[in-house]
Amino acid sequence: MQRVLVTGASGLVGTALTQLDGMEWIPVCSKDADLRDPAQVELLFKINMPLDGVIHLAANVGGVFKNMEQAVEMYEDNIIMNTNILRTAHSFGIQRVLCYLSTCIFPDAPPAYPITTEMLHTGPPHPSNEGYAYAKRMVEVHCRLYQKQYGREYFCVVPTNIYGPRDNFNLENAHVMPALIHKCYLAQRDGTPLVVAGDGTPQRQFIYSEDIARMTLWAFQKYEDVSKPMILCPPDAEVPLSHVVNLITKAFGFTGPVVYDTTRTNGQVKKTTDHTQIDFNYTSLDEGIRKTVEWFKNTEHKRT
Repeated sequence: MQRVLVTGASGLVGTALTQLDGMEWIPVCSKDADLRDPAQVELLFKINMPLDGVIHLAANVGGVFKNMEQAVEMYEDNIIMNTNILRTAHSFGIQRVLCYLSTCIFPDAPPAYPITTEMLHTGPPHPSNEGYAYAKRMVEVHCRLYQKQYGREYFCVVPTNIYGPRDNFNLENAHVMPALIHKCYLAQRDGTPLVVAGDGTPQRQFIYSEDIARMTLWAFQKYEDVSKPMILCPPDAEVPLSHVVNLITKAFGFTGPVVYDTTRTNGQVKKTTDHTQIDFNYTSLDEGIRKTVEWFKNTEHKRT
């Protein structure tokens, strides 16, 4: 059985991934090493060798407002972490590394829809997330350079909007789905309106964390065309955010008013990507949100 090191293993995808059979997982998270420190990364690899591969999930991530307010940190932290992981993997002779990107790295104004990986560098990303987006674009370039110069199988996958249990629900820096779930919980608890940033029209493609974990394992084991990234997205996954709000309020049984605050930014209006040609039984958005809401309510209840 292959030994695979997984960075960011305590996060949304890492937790789901390392519960799957098929690999001897070596899960690591921030308490094990600061991936911005090359010495710590080198020690992390040394003590866990031999390794057959790496799945690099760790990143400094957040929602649109964190991206705007901490653009320098989002750029620098991710550039440094990605460089340290790839350089160290290569120095230890590790042949296969899978790195995570994000759909927010694609051009804000792509030449066509759906977006394909060939369009990645055809224009600037949305200004709201340029620090994070350019750092992630560079790991794609970095992987290709290792392919060309050293014959390494270092490659990237591009998941669409992931959600599920164990997500980051912190209202200061959460992505849109967990932020809306947390806000709805508070609105129901406090008897207040549910206030949604923007007008609800932006389109997003969502994928449940357990589904993306299975797709990631498949990509690590079987994806062959490593010269270009692979988009991980189910078919027919795109919905407006207003639909997501409706499913969240349904899952909570929330009957209070929903207010769309149009004074706040919508962020990127549309970033439709080509869907993955992998035949899985995908979790429906309705079911995935219901499971996520139940997990959050149980967890939040224990916190309070």
